[in-house]
Amino acid sequence: MSNKDKAIGLMNEWGKQKIPFLFIIDYELLHPIVLRLDEININDLWYDINGFSNSKEAANIDKKIIFSKYPLAFEDYSSKFQCLKRHIDEGNTYLCNLTCETPIDINLTLKEIFIASKAKYKLLLNDKVLVFSPETFISIRNNRISSNPMKGTIDAAIANAEEEIMNNPKEIAEHYTIVDLIRNDLSMVAQKVQVEKFRYVEKIDTNNKDLLQISSLITGVLEDDYHSRIGDLLFTLLPAGSICGAPKKRTLEIIKEIEGYERGYYTGVVGIFDGENLDSGVMIRFIERKMNGLVFKSGGGITSFSDVEMEYQEMIDKVYVPIT
Repeated sequence: MSNKDKAIGLMNEWGKQKIPFLFIIDYELLHPIVLRLDEININDLWYDINGFSNSKEAANIDKKIIFSKYPLAFEDYSSKFQCLKRHIDEGNTYLCNLTCETPIDINLTLKEIFIASKAKYKLLLNDKVLVFSPETFISIRNNRISSNPMKGTIDAAIANAEEEIMNNPKEIAEHYTIVDLIRNDLSMVAQKVQVEKFRYVEKIDTNNKDLLQISSLITGVLEDDYHSRIGDLLFTLLPAGSICGAPKKRTLEIIKEIEGYERGYYTGVVGIFDGENLDSGVMIRFIERKMNGLVFKSGGGITSFSDVEMEYQEMIDKVYVPIT
């Protein structure tokens, strides 16, 4: 039995019994982790899922943050971008999320960043993987499932930033595509799927600059016994549409061809079933400890309207810690 099948079985069984558990599912669905909440070792794993947390440490960072990033050379990013644009021109994909690794230096430990950062979804796994994500994957409350795909980012300091991003043809096209993809995905597991709120602005505070990001709210209704099928439901929806693109199957193949590195848990999902309801986030805003130091993984959606210099800058802007 594969790791994926084992995870689905556990989630279905614990959901049926209404046993609270945490799940961490990697991008390629190869190494999912499913743990009962009462069995989690706090020495190995800290989580904060929209305020539901096993970490009680106070956020006391009384030193100036020194943060340096060393992004991929523009020429190397441009090469990947142009390869992707050829796929778009040939009709193989019409939205594809292109991501890169950026080595970083910071004078904080991963534990200090976890404690002090402000984000809806936070995870620290084995002092090697740190997530502080603003993006909801799915939440389920009273049999109502909702998703908040996040597409579109701009520096809040730019003149008329909100107007610029809300009226940008590339950003509009990208957001329409993702909302349509997520709506179709939710329709595979839910009834009465609808877009309740389309393209609203959220502000993200960071150590470097404030960002504006655009989200939408899509909802549906699940059957009363959804608890016994939580594993099947989640893996039907994965990988998250907002971090791959459309059409999903072909776009996943293109990502593997172009990116040239393993995403691992980056752009997977982390969440908690509390015995009644479920909440989960997409693992973006992601730091990983590797043999040669820390790397930050980031990227953005590419369409036929995309400009290589703007996309390169967005990839760099997303390398931050949400500590102010």
